[in-house]
Amino acid sequence: MVDEVEISSFDLRYENYRVKHPATEKSLLASILNQGIREPLQGVDTVETPESPGVRILLNGFKRYRCAQKLSLLTVPYSCLGSDEAFGLINLLKIATAKTLTILEQARLIDQLHKVHKLSVSEMARLLEKSQGWVSMRIGMIEQMSEEVMDKIFKGQFPAYSYLYSIRPFMRMKDIKKKDIDEFVFLASGKSLSTRDVDLLARGYFNGNDDFREQLKNGDIDWVLSHLKEKEKAGATGDCTESERRVLREFENFRYSMNKIIHHSSDSRLKSPSFLALAHTWVGKTIKQMAGFTRCLEDFYDRTGQT
Repeated sequence: MVDEVEISSFDLRYENYRVKHPATEKSLLASILNQGIREPLQGVDTVETPESPGVRILLNGFKRYRCAQKLSLLTVPYSCLGSDEAFGLINLLKIATAKTLTILEQARLIDQLHKVHKLSVSEMARLLEKSQGWVSMRIGMIEQMSEEVMDKIFKGQFPAYSYLYSIRPFMRMKDIKKKDIDEFVFLASGKSLSTRDVDLLARGYFNGNDDFREQLKNGDIDWVLSHLKEKEKAGATGDCTESERRVLREFENFRYSMNKIIHHSSDSRLKSPSFLALAHTWVGKTIKQMAGFTRCLEDFYDRTGQT
């Protein structure tokens, strides 16, 4: 059931558990100004006890909440997910996993259930109707992150996508320490870098020499990026012909596209009937080509590895 509740009644303890997206929020503000809040905010209303007063804990809808504040709205539509905080988090994860929560947001909420509410991995897996591996992977993801890095990502100062697909792979290298990851995230945060720029900087930082890292620490990121792009363009292809460079660019573009498709495939905001019909058709055609494509890649990989 949806009720109108006072905006001042919310407990915002989970606000920092959701990644901020200033551009998305700006667009949402314009939409709410014209059409109002179309989807209710969600939370739990805990029961008052002799030990603690009852509170209305907001779990979902923080962008809408901040927009409502900016527009000086006194009330907002609200849907209660129950009276128990842990149950409310489980409920949110079940209804929003493929809709609104990123994998890092899922991980942080699951970590809260594990550490604060003392739910075991097997209990969460059963309640969420997921495998224990699915739950464990998300707990491990949070354990890998320092509080400082988590803060940068959830404040929207460092792209979550880049952390997942450009930074985490370096954690598997035994000579890369946690403090190195932290240092890079700090250096690249708040610079409005594209995911490709972050990827390029990360490869240079973790695979490059001390002089390069020192240059980056000095803060001249624009110069460093320009240098890396020129080096990548001129030096990486060496004495390749123009046709060979073109093929290498295709492989590079394919790698980026593959990561983007992996990322977007779990985003159920992409849900219009037209999109789903077209996506189903294109994915079907792609799957039919996968076996031949994989064989082609394997043969090409073996052939190029003989040089």
